[in-house]
Amino acid sequence: MNPRHFLSSDDITSSEQKALIARARQLKGSRTRHRKSLAGKSIGMIFEKPSTRTRISFEVAVTEMGGHPVILRSDEMQLGRGETLEDTGRVLSRYLDALVVRTYGQDRLEGLAESSTIPVINALSDLEHPCQALADVMTVAERFDRPSDVRFVYLGDGNNVCHSLLLAGAKAGLGSVTAVCPEGFEPIEPLVERSISIGEETGTKILTTPDPLEACEGAHVLYTDVWASMGQEAEHAKRLKSFKGFQLDETLLARAAAGAIVMHCLPAHRGEEISAEVIDGPASAVWDQAENRLHTQKALVEWLLKELP
Repeated sequence: MNPRHFLSSDDITSSEQKALIARARQLKGSRTRHRKSLAGKSIGMIFEKPSTRTRISFEVAVTEMGGHPVILRSDEMQLGRGETLEDTGRVLSRYLDALVVRTYGQDRLEGLAESSTIPVINALSDLEHPCQALADVMTVAERFDRPSDVRFVYLGDGNNVCHSLLLAGAKAGLGSVTAVCPEGFEPIEPLVERSISIGEETGTKILTTPDPLEACEGAHVLYTDVWASMGQEAEHAKRLKSFKGFQLDETLLARAAAGAIVMHCLPAHRGEEISAEVIDGPASAVWDQAENRLHTQKALVEWLLKELP
């Protein structure tokens, strides 16, 4: 029996996602007074990209659950000298109980997972950011009692965060998830189609549009991300022009429903994808959202290790 991996928001079922969020909310309520379910476990973490929230939240999560986080940098490992991903996965499986990986191509994660006998967790790839989406769905659940009533709007680049939000939002049974992206920056079609398929089972309507004003009308959640992700810094000036009119500001927030919340996965560039008045204003759920990374990742690692044969 192979281990369960979490490489995509689509690697868990709707009911499993719901159970993980319920467990995360329980863990949040007790923080350090819960059972040390990771006692005696060593969790490796490979970071090939810079990280603030992901690295710290995972390291603290494992420690507070009684486990031992082992921080690994690819340039300090034999990966940096040409050792294959497959060999790395085979060896680390003999030492560790799970592996958290922040990398570039999704194929790198898949290569590690194929050769590993321990769970592999996607801590961000160019294709998806499922740990972020899990925390985001938890944040929505904390603010709204009926997921089916929630109109969720994502504004900006159809990137890894957008992909995972479409999948996780559909699995959560939100009323609708709309990706609002400029032409040429839409989420990839296969992931949109898969999200639509999930939504047909859960009741979530998946939409894409290039019109921010129309999409934000009556929305309950407005979400944005940086316009130039890691590795796209050279495109920054070009993207500023392409994303004109997509800033999450007071004008867009005013079109949303009463009591709407604002979300951002951070880091934020005030004055670009979001205004300072909005991210630092009363509608912001950004800091709860960031905290929830800790709690959902506790629940995730605990569950994946329970799922081992």
